[in-house]
Amino acid sequence: MVPISDDEFERLLTDFEHTAVHLETRDAYGTAVELPYMAKWAAGEYDDLEWLQGWCATLRRHVAAGRSVRRARIVSEPLSDYQRWSYSIAAPMVEAGEDIRWVPRSAVSSVAIPGNDFYLFDDRVVVFLHYAGNGLGTAKTMSTDPHDIELCRTAFDEVWSRAISHREYQPV
Repeated sequence: MVPISDDEFERLLTDFEHTAVHLETRDAYGTAVELPYMAKWAAGEYDDLEWLQGWCATLRRHVAAGRSVRRARIVSEPLSDYQRWSYSIAAPMVEAGEDIRWVPRSAVSSVAIPGNDFYLFDDRVVVFLHYAGNGLGTAKTMSTDPHDIELCRTAFDEVWSRAISHREYQPV
């Protein structure tokens, strides 16, 4: 595994050929981009979600080119505040073409899951996302090791098979 920069990661998010899958395993994140918008939500303030439009445009380009973007979120129930907020802002991404699914943590107790969230691109490159205890991202590492690829592909497929589509999931 080798560290990669944010720029390299952004390139992978836009330049994959066929598929990008993302497994999220934490109940809370604290990304610098998201925190102000989550605070608005917590205060009951309106958010026009304009800040999501760049990602939504990228998703629409992927869909138009025949590429697939899937995200599975493993969540504890009842949902954390972060996950309730995340659920509340997911519709524009789903409408833009990202297939987001939710799976209760209790449904994946017997699934072997890597120790970190990850993106798997075209079943060839995996990027592990590393976080501090407070949810802030600390690093990203990349691997092309066949064992890492297989572990992530298998974990994602097992989680995905138990997951509920965003449109059908009812937050607890």
